[in-house]
Amino acid sequence: MASARWRSWFLAVLIVAGLVAALAHWGEVRRFAALLREAEPGWIVLALALQLTTYASVARGWSAVLHQASAPRPIRPLMRLALTKLFADQVLPSAGMGGNILLVDQLRALGVPKGTAVAALLLSMIGFYAAYAFFALVMLILLWLHDRATPMMAGTVTIFLLVALAIPSLALWLRSRGSRPLPDRIEQIDFVRKLLETAAQAPAVVLRDRRLILTVTGCNAMIFLADAGTLYACLHSLGQQAAFGTAFIALIMASVVATLGPIPLGLGSFEATSVAMLHLLGVALEAAFAATMLLRLFTLWLPLIPGMVMMRAVAKRKPADGRPLQ
Repeated sequence: MASARWRSWFLAVLIVAGLVAALAHWGEVRRFAALLREAEPGWIVLALALQLTTYASVARGWSAVLHQASAPRPIRPLMRLALTKLFADQVLPSAGMGGNILLVDQLRALGVPKGTAVAALLLSMIGFYAAYAFFALVMLILLWLHDRATPMMAGTVTIFLLVALAIPSLALWLRSRGSRPLPDRIEQIDFVRKLLETAAQAPAVVLRDRRLILTVTGCNAMIFLADAGTLYACLHSLGQQAAFGTAFIALIMASVVATLGPIPLGLGSFEATSVAMLHLLGVALEAAFAATMLLRLFTLWLPLIPGMVMMRAVAKRKPADGRPLQ
């Protein structure tokens, strides 16, 4: 019963956080209509198509893990889960970890064994941060080659790389430690004890599959490339002949800053960094701002409403076995 109450409260917090964010920034959302009227429709269609591929890539990564663990599930419900996870990641800070709590919960609701669901979580975290760290390094190298790298940028990327290494390392430590006894004070914390017990159930053979890790990393890499492609399409829809590398650098640096920050949705920090990087690389200031706003429309605001609707459905759903999630 305590677990069921915790789950209900967590899902309620996600819904309320999303609603508050949407209402607080509704004026910003309305400005997107004017931007869309000025944009070239062909590029807008391309941006939408690229965003759809991000959800497919997330779902494909999970599907690969489930298939390898002999617990395959259709891609369609996994894509719906990808949308709700994005919603959770966006409305709660903590380096994009908010949706990971939701992932195991909802995979179990699809009838996936707990150990396999935990394996999907751990491998998706490893793949996500491996791709993220690789692209952060590529971005820094590109800036250096263009003589645009600064000590502050290098320091920011270094801090991010430490975070990118620490999170999956912690996840793997939880798995390797298993359910061995904890110090008495920590043992009394029910949440920590259950977290260790749950992590121990992830099949070790799946976590050691190098080909599977590369597959999941590749799926996550496609997400970053699709988001950079979306910004590239937004720039061209406004008549800016920017290179893909320009959009890539701005997208990754803005994502890094938003990831390290404590602000839900990355509001303000993502936009400011993206505009600054685009302008640094030669895009006119007004066009950089408009393109960034369009990008946020596709990656954040458009998915917010269906994500909230699906989250309400998730809050009412029970696991496939009918028992409370623990």
